[in-house]
Amino acid sequence: MKFEAPEYYENRELSWLAFNQRILNEARDKSLPVLNRMKFLAITASNMDEFFMVRVASLKDMVNAGYDKPDLAGLTPQQQLDAIHLRAHDFYAQQYSTWNRSLVPILKKEKLVILESHEELNEKQAAFVDSYFEDTVYPVLTPMAVDASRPFPLIVNKSLNIAALLANRKKGSKLLKAKKTDSRKYDFATVQVPSVLDRLVEIPGENGAEHTFILLEQIIERNLSKLFKNYDVVCAHPYRVMRNADLPIDEDDASDLLKEIQKQLKRRQWGEVIRIEVEEKMDGRLLKILQKNLDVQKEAIYPCGGPVDLTFAMKLAGIDGYDHLRVKPFTPTLAERFTAGKDLFEEIKKGDILMHHPYESFDPVVNFIRQAAVDKDVLAIKQTLYRVSGNSPIIAALAQAAELGKQVTVLVELKARFDEEHNIVWAKRLEQAGCHVIYGLVGLKTHCKIALVVRREEDGIKRYVHLGTGNYNDTTAKIYTDCGLFTVAELIGEDATAVFNMLSGYSEPEVWNRLVAAPIWLRKKFYALIDREIRIAKEGRPAKIIAKMNSLCDQKLIERLYEASSAGVKIRLVVRGICCLKTGIAGVSDNIEVSSIVGEFLEHSRIFYFYNDGQEDIYMGSADWMPRNLDRRVELIFPLEDESVRAKAKHILEVLLSDNKKAYYLNDKGEYERLDKRGKKLLSAQETFCREALKSQKKEEKTRIDRVFVPVKAVEE
Repeated sequence: MKFEAPEYYENRELSWLAFNQRILNEARDKSLPVLNRMKFLAITASNMDEFFMVRVASLKDMVNAGYDKPDLAGLTPQQQLDAIHLRAHDFYAQQYSTWNRSLVPILKKEKLVILESHEELNEKQAAFVDSYFEDTVYPVLTPMAVDASRPFPLIVNKSLNIAALLANRKKGSKLLKAKKTDSRKYDFATVQVPSVLDRLVEIPGENGAEHTFILLEQIIERNLSKLFKNYDVVCAHPYRVMRNADLPIDEDDASDLLKEIQKQLKRRQWGEVIRIEVEEKMDGRLLKILQKNLDVQKEAIYPCGGPVDLTFAMKLAGIDGYDHLRVKPFTPTLAERFTAGKDLFEEIKKGDILMHHPYESFDPVVNFIRQAAVDKDVLAIKQTLYRVSGNSPIIAALAQAAELGKQVTVLVELKARFDEEHNIVWAKRLEQAGCHVIYGLVGLKTHCKIALVVRREEDGIKRYVHLGTGNYNDTTAKIYTDCGLFTVAELIGEDATAVFNMLSGYSEPEVWNRLVAAPIWLRKKFYALIDREIRIAKEGRPAKIIAKMNSLCDQKLIERLYEASSAGVKIRLVVRGICCLKTGIAGVSDNIEVSSIVGEFLEHSRIFYFYNDGQEDIYMGSADWMPRNLDRRVELIFPLEDESVRAKAKHILEVLLSDNKKAYYLNDKGEYERLDKRGKKLLSAQETFCREALKSQKKEEKTRIDRVFVPVKAVEE
C-alpha cells in the first residue's frame, strides 16, 4: 500500500509555524509568571528571524530559479510562501497583542515601566535622555543621507535602523511638522541603531516606579535633528531588515573549507532582503522608499504594533531584582556515582551510566574530559564538537590535554549554521594548542555527539566512551533536555574508534558492532526496526513503537509508520517541532498518536523504542527523522543494553507520554490542542523529572523540592 497522496502530509514550514505558535501560547498563558512569559515571547521572535533567514529564503531562491515542484503536501514554493506570509502576519498581530495588552500592563503594575515613545517623557526624564544622547549615543552614530551623489546604503542584516524624511530648512522657517499634502520634495536618510549600546536604557522613574526604561531608538529619534542640522525632520520611524542568510558553500570547488566559510560569512550581511519589519504607524512615503530600494513585495513588509524586533524582551526577562516575577531556576542535581572524591573512570567501569539533562548535572561530562586531560594514563582523547558555549570548559580541557602531550583529535563542524564564526575561533585555538583539528567532511555535516578517551591500564588498553543526544555545550545543557551515556563496553569502544578513523581518514568499516551511523546504515536500520514491528503485528502479536525527536518530516519513514499503523502497530510519537505526519486518517494513521511538549526546558533528546515481541530495543542518538539527518549528516544512534539504563530510559518515555499539563496533541484536523483537563489528575513531565532528580539527592537537600516550579502532585480540576 502506497501513501504518497498529498493529503497524507502536512507542509513542513506550516508545521514549524504551528510549533512557534505553541511557544507563543506560553507567552499568553496567564498562569505563568510574567517574566517567563516575556522570555517565551522573545523566543518566538528569535525563532521567526531564523525561519525567515533560512527557510523562507530557501523558498525565495526556488521561486527565483523557476523551481515549481510541489512538496509532500502538494504545495509549490510560491504557494508555500503565500501561506507562510498569511500565517506570519497573523502571528505578528498576536505577538504584539500579547506585548501591549498583557505583558507591559502587568509589568507596569509591578513598578517596572517600559516607555515605548519619547513623547511619554516628563521634563526630568527628557533632560536625562538628551544628556545620555550627547555623551554616549551621538559619538557612535553615522547618519546616511540619500541623494544624487549618495546612493541608498546597504542595510546590514538584522540591524535596527531609523528612517527619516528631511526638509531643507529655509531661512526664518519654523516648520514643525509637514503635512502629507505638502508638495515639497523631501530627502531620505537612515541611521543604524548601534548594537554596541544597550537597547534598554534605564531612566529616572516617576509615580513610584522602581525601574523605568526607554528604548535606544526612541532616544535617537527624539534627537534626530542634531544629526541633520540643516534640515527639519518631517517624520522618523524604526525599521529592520532580514536577509537571506543561507550560505551557498560549494564544497567541491572549495580548496580550503575554512577560508571558503570565512568568505561566505561576510556575504551573509548582504543577501537578498526577505522581510522588512516597520513601525506600524510608519509614514507611507517612507515605506514606499524602503520597499522600492530594498526590492521587497508588499506581503514581505511586516508592520509592528510595538517595538520593532521583540528579541530584546529576553534581556527584560532576565532583569535583576524581580525574581518574584519568574519561575525559580532549577539547579541540576549530581548523581551519586559522580559525587566528590570518586574516580570517574572507576565508576564507568562498574557499569553503564545514563544521564538525563538538565535534571542531572552536565558537570560529569565536562569532568570526563578534564580528568582525561591530566590523567597520566590517558593516551588519547577524541571528540566531535558541533556547538559549544562562549567560554567552553571542554575546549579548555582539550587544549590542556594537547599541551600535556596527549594525542587529541577534535572534529569541529564549521558548517553549524549561525555558529560558523564561533567554531572557527575555537578551531584555531585548539590547533594552536597542538590538537589535530578536522574541519568536517565535504558534503556532510558532522552532527553526532561522541567523545572517546583511550586509557592504558593494568589489564590493557581501555576505551571510555560518552555518547549523547545533545551538544557538548555546558550552557544549553542547563535548558535543553538531553540524554548521555557513559560506557566502557568493548564493542562500543571499537565502534567509537572506527567513527573517528572514518572522520579523520578514508576508513569506512564494512560492519560495526553496536553503533549505527548515518548516512551509511541509519535509514536502513530504522526501516528494519519498523518492518519487524509490522511483521509481528501481522502475525497477531502485540507490536509497539515509541519515538521522541525534534522533527519528523522524512517521507519514506512516514510511509513506513503509516504502513505500521495500518498493520495494527501502536505508535506514540513525541515530536517537539515539525511533524509532517497526519493523525486520525482512517485505515492509515488511526493507530498513531502525536504529542508535543513545550515547557521551561527545550525538549531535545532523541529516544527510539521498539517492542520487538517483548525483547525491547531502545536506542538514543543525535538524529531526527528528517532527510538531512539520515542522508546528509554524520549521525549516530546507540543501543541501551544495561538493564538499569534501559529501565531509566523506559521511565523517561512513560513520563513523557503521561504529560497532560504541558503537552499538545495533534488532532485529525492537523491542529495541536491541549487535552480536556476537567476531573483529571494533572502531570507535567518536566516538573516530574525535576522532583525525581531532587528526591534522588541526600535527605538534607529534599527541602529544595517546594522551590522548584509548581508542585507536581495531582491537582483536581
